[in-house]
Order: sequence, then structure tokens, then C-alpha cells
Amino acid sequence: MAKISPLMVLPPLIFGAFAVLAYVGMFRDDPQGLPSTRVGQAAPEITTEPLPGYAAFSPDMLSNGEVTLVNFWASWCPPCRLEHPKLLEMQSEGMPIIGVNIRDQVKTASQYLADDGNPFVAVPFDPAGRTSIDWGVTAPPETFIVDGDGTVLFRFAGPLVGSDYEQRFLPELEKALAD
Repeated sequence: MAKISPLMVLPPLIFGAFAVLAYVGMFRDDPQGLPSTRVGQAAPEITTEPLPGYAAFSPDMLSNGEVTLVNFWASWCPPCRLEHPKLLEMQSEGMPIIGVNIRDQVKTASQYLADDGNPFVAVPFDPAGRTSIDWGVTAPPETFIVDGDGTVLFRFAGPLVGSDYEQRFLPELEKALAD
């Protein structure tokens, strides 16, 4: 009788495990969304250190009765640059946006906002990324919708552009603004 090496069985087992994970993942409520432990909870703290030359964040900005966006961005992040015109448009329509600058350099972040425009009511500066860790941010850009009492309503990972923005983010923002 021929003996089967355990190394010959391992690849099919690994493939089978991945196939099961993929199959289960297809039947999640929102296969494109990333779960957030912050949704439905009070917004975590945000550093009050501002990007030099820009407005500082104050905790009452998230509990002033107004729906607010918290956007995590960096000047070195291409998707952040892609969504920047949409942030400027939203700001011009009166949407308050707090722009938490993460893992960045003062000079490049400041130059970026000077060159491309500042859509933010406050620009907290978080070079070590502590605030982004507290919020559960995996990579910039990520945008959170926060209601007027400081509760996180929705998390959107990725740039605010395209059909994903239109089909997932906008309906949640409209719902938050209507409430």
C-alpha cells in the first residue's frame, strides 16, 4: 500500500478552507463593507493638536446638534487626493468636515491644503496615528458620519467617489441629515 505524504494533503486542505471562507463571505449583509465597532457608540476622542496654521478640533464640534463628517486623510495618500474635490464640494454646501491628518509630515500636509484647498472646519494633526487607531481606521481615507449628539452612525472606508460613494455613503448621509 502506498503511503501518502502529509505535504500532498495540505494544499487541497488550504484551498478548501479558503473556498469555505469565500462562500460564507458572499452571504454577509454587506460584502463590500468593513464592520466597525464604533457604529452606534459615542465617537472616540480626537487629538486637539491642530496641523500648524489650521483650526483646532474641539470635542463640542461632535455634539453641537449638527451631523458632522470625520475624515481621516494624509497628503501621501492617492485615494485621499482623489476624493478631495468631493470634500471641497460638500464643504461648499455647508457640510462640516473634521479632517484628521494621520501619519504625515507638517510641511507636506500644510502644502497640500494650501495648494488644493481646505475643506475642513478643523484639522487635527495625528502624526503617530493614535486617533486613527482609536477610531479603528485601517487605512486612509476613511470617513465617519457622526450625528449631532456625537454618536457614530456610519463608517465608509475608501475615497468618496464613484458608484460605491453614491450607493453606500450618500444614502447613509441623507438618512442622517433627515433624522
